Amino acid sequence: MARLKIGAIANDTPVKLTVVLPAAVHRDLVSYADALSKENGQAIEPPQLVAPMLTKFMATDRAFAKWRHSQKSANGGAPAEHHASGRRGGDSIDR
Repeated sequence: MARLKIGAIANDTPVKLTVVLPAAVHRDLVSYADALSKENGQAIEPPQLVAPMLTKFMATDRAFAKWRHSQKSANGGAPAEHHASGRRGGDSIDR
């Protein structure tokens, strides 16, 4: 089998986020978790995939990288952190 884009899942302090997925996306997420579990020999639950998938997506989005770079430049090199409320600062998105 070809290597999957998502590798080992890092054990990190989680932030709880509730999302609503279309049934087809959920089925694919379950299938991906199964494939990754078999490839890595490590039990993976579908919710564990959301963060690495989003991370991979954002890391490969050139428009987002360009925007992020422009935000760092505008903030004197510090990354801009955006919250749902529109505030900046802190170390995470709404908890």
